[in-house]
Amino acid sequence: MSRSNKGLAQLSRALTDRQLTLDRDKTRAFPALFFHKLRRMSATPLAFLRGASPLFYELLEAYPDLASGPGGRGWITGDLHLENFGAFRPNGSGTKAKATKATMALFDLNDFDDAIVGPWRFDLLRLTTSLILAGRELGADGLVTLSLCDALLGAWHKSVFQGGKLPLAPPPVLRLIEQVEHRTRLQMLDGRTTVAYGGRHFKRGERYATLPRAFANAVPDALARYVASLPKSARPNESALEIKDMAFRIAGTGSLGSLRIAVLVAGKGGRDGGWIFDMKQEEDPAGAAFASGEMDSFGAERVAKAYNACIMHTPLMLGTTTIRHKKKDISMIVRRLTPQEDKLNLRRLDRQDLPRLAAYLGAVVGRAHARGATKAPHSSWSKSDLEHVRHSAVTLAGLHEAIYLALCERTSDMLKGKGKLKSLGKP
Repeated sequence: MSRSNKGLAQLSRALTDRQLTLDRDKTRAFPALFFHKLRRMSATPLAFLRGASPLFYELLEAYPDLASGPGGRGWITGDLHLENFGAFRPNGSGTKAKATKATMALFDLNDFDDAIVGPWRFDLLRLTTSLILAGRELGADGLVTLSLCDALLGAWHKSVFQGGKLPLAPPPVLRLIEQVEHRTRLQMLDGRTTVAYGGRHFKRGERYATLPRAFANAVPDALARYVASLPKSARPNESALEIKDMAFRIAGTGSLGSLRIAVLVAGKGGRDGGWIFDMKQEEDPAGAAFASGEMDSFGAERVAKAYNACIMHTPLMLGTTTIRHKKKDISMIVRRLTPQEDKLNLRRLDRQDLPRLAAYLGAVVGRAHARGATKAPHSSWSKSDLEHVRHSAVTLAGLHEAIYLALCERTSDMLKGKGKLKSLGKP
């Protein structure tokens, strides 16, 4: 990426062109997802940040001052933002052990697709940038948003350097946990599938599309390899894994363009007893250029290792597999979807809860960094270190806001006259 002296308008256009190039490359196997991704990224500045993780790291390469900062490294999520926290059902509450209320749902980091062994500050920088970009969605003005950044960074600092238990969960987190604990498997199935001829099938449409035959033929063997990757105590009975339907899953923002497969199996049996598994392709992480030589795992194995390094309880039945396609193995992370899986709705948060929520999220990240640390700094960060992260995040937020608006202009022009895209393209 060139660092030649350009006007702001020229720079934003150049960065927009770069993002469009990255998106076309990402969605090359399934070209209809290109415009689908652009529509999602055009929703809000935060949505743009979510879909532009590789560009974020290219900016850090182009502007080393933004990437600089205090020490401390280990496993990081690599794509941390406000919507990469959520509730989920953890291991230990699976098929062979009756779940208790205490283990039915937990709140933690929930996305390690771009995990690397790298500097802690990159996670903090991206998370703080996302908080600034989301300020208006949260109903916070600029001054309040910056105070939330300070609360987040301060709580992270206390958590990673002083340890101890997390602070009491704020009301939004408690409400989310209570909400998901009361959901049923039938409610989840009804939201994703339809009943026809006495059985369930995925609803084709915005969330699910027909899976190309070449991939569909490879799913049974991939499912078997996934089961073999699980601890023996967590492996379900063979009868529970009878495949009822499979589909191409359309979900996420940054991951759009990757292979993602939803598999409906018999589960507990009967029309309403099915389980749904999510298989997700894992490619090179966005921050690979900054990854440490300490990282010895790649693809889905890398993601699983990061989960286990950073959080105490991983999602239910998290495992790995490969899909064989054109004589190549595509690495996939797999998990069983449960009704307890959800994230915070940023548009429904009460303003008075925001300081406690920001601090809680910072503490959650600090705990994860401490658990996954490979090289702790000799001394804790100073106040000026934390201020440097915030100042850099302000700059990055401004750059992303400018690119976002330029992308919206380009997207509007490109979408004019285009109808609904139906085909996922040929693999």
